[in-house]
Amino acid sequence: MYLPFFGLNEKPFAITPDPRYLYLSERHAEALAHLLYGINEAGGFVQLTGEVGTGKTTVVRSLLAQTPQNAEIALILNPRMTAPEFLLTICEELGIGVPDSATQSLKDLVDILSHYLLRAHSAGKRIVLVVDEAQNLAPDVLEQVRLLTNLETNTQKLLQIILIGQPELRDLLARTELRQLAQRITGRYHLCPLLKQETAAYVLHRLRVAGATSDIFTARALSEAHRLSGGVPRVINVICDRALLGAYTQNHHRVTASMMRRSAEEVFGRRLLPQWLPWCAAAATVAVLALGGLALWQLNPATFWAHGPVSTRGAAVAAGGAAAAAHARSPSIADPPRAQAAASQASGSNAIGLATLLGERGSQTDPDTAFGKLFALWGAHYVAGSVDPCTQAVQQGLQCFVQRGSLAQLRLYNRPAILMLTDDSGEPRQVVLSELGDELAQIELNGSHAVRIADLTRYWFGDFLLLWRPGISAPKALSLGMRGADVRQLRERLERLRGVKSPEPASDLFDAQLGELVRDFQRTHRLTVDGIAGLQTLVVLNSASAEPHTPLLLASDVHGS
Repeated sequence: MYLPFFGLNEKPFAITPDPRYLYLSERHAEALAHLLYGINEAGGFVQLTGEVGTGKTTVVRSLLAQTPQNAEIALILNPRMTAPEFLLTICEELGIGVPDSATQSLKDLVDILSHYLLRAHSAGKRIVLVVDEAQNLAPDVLEQVRLLTNLETNTQKLLQIILIGQPELRDLLARTELRQLAQRITGRYHLCPLLKQETAAYVLHRLRVAGATSDIFTARALSEAHRLSGGVPRVINVICDRALLGAYTQNHHRVTASMMRRSAEEVFGRRLLPQWLPWCAAAATVAVLALGGLALWQLNPATFWAHGPVSTRGAAVAAGGAAAAAHARSPSIADPPRAQAAASQASGSNAIGLATLLGERGSQTDPDTAFGKLFALWGAHYVAGSVDPCTQAVQQGLQCFVQRGSLAQLRLYNRPAILMLTDDSGEPRQVVLSELGDELAQIELNGSHAVRIADLTRYWFGDFLLLWRPGISAPKALSLGMRGADVRQLRERLERLRGVKSPEPASDLFDAQLGELVRDFQRTHRLTVDGIAGLQTLVVLNSASAEPHTPLLLASDVHGS
């Protein structure tokens, strides 16, 4: 219904587990890496748990799409069955013929399965059993699952088992009577909900896959999507889908925070308060305490300073100091133009006021113009009104990287970026940040202009998009046990940064040595030290080992225009 209205090719927030829409947050990438490791390495169990709607099934679908050619997977989606039915289902998934006389005999079914596994092993095949919703397994079925791991040769297990379920699976396997099975679990991973910046990136990713070429959700709407959903992808999908329908019925091309709340109220069937309301209540409480303290001071000043409410005085002093500092630092949004100009002159900088730039060159702050300038910095060509920008980037060897963060993160990534600004009237503006110094930043608006960083942060709330050239067609998180050209490239770049030049060709196996190189790099650049080369680590490494003539963000000085 609303697809043509928003320029979409398909519904972006369907709740079916479509692998094309898989957003690889750091957590989802690591979960997928654990499952891929479970397929490629022999022995034991791999356990993946997560709350309802956190994307476990979608990760499984992505796993199936990346199954190695030498692997056969038996996928059981509903394990609520008896032990014979469970074994029979495994045989059916693997295409093993079972005589009618053996369908109710555990011994016959195990023998048939064992013979098949031995033949597959001799043919160089790996057999993997994936059990979804594993928290529904009955204890006797779990015991049968454990016994299946006894099918082995002298060197390796014949069957790799991956258990996927809700957090109750962890409680189930913690039972004393199941300790033998728990001891055989070689890998455990719990999938958590998305963080705030990941929620925004998740929504934008799904919109891009569906064909969106403009910002449909405001920054505050994305913030509300995280708050109302708790970062659970399935809930995000339901709320965002309802919000798009609500905006369509009101003939609005932008989804606001209030629309998001109304949609969540329809989904949850209850009234939801705006995000700012608790803060207002807290501010009112502080004001009441402050007025009470003032009345006490008027009655007896000496008693107030000797025994007055310290927390109230501290809050008042802090608030007053912050207000004074803000007043001294930059002009208020409500100041008249003359006052703003005076404040700009007093700062001693020849930078142009950002408010002036946005007012004079507002026609140059649309998404197409911003993408055109960002593509040009990379020597790429952007065609407005064609396919979505990130698809055009991929066609030219580039990748989009969308995140909500800080200037410190932009310095770390060290690549020019499109910043999503909001001007004084609440209108969205997109500008390209091309250089970033200590006090000044350079933006591209019909030419290069230097603006004060303090001025920039008044209008920027953390949303940005940058381009990078990974050198491979589809960058993904890399972890222990993975193999391929992207692993070899990762090793070569890390060794080059350390000044190491091995006479031997670089290995394409992600081994313990490469994991230690990744951890050292992450530690040096203040990233999460987990030994997994996720997208953040890869982007930072790409900038740290930048090829000649690729654009960088950091500059020792930014000159005024």
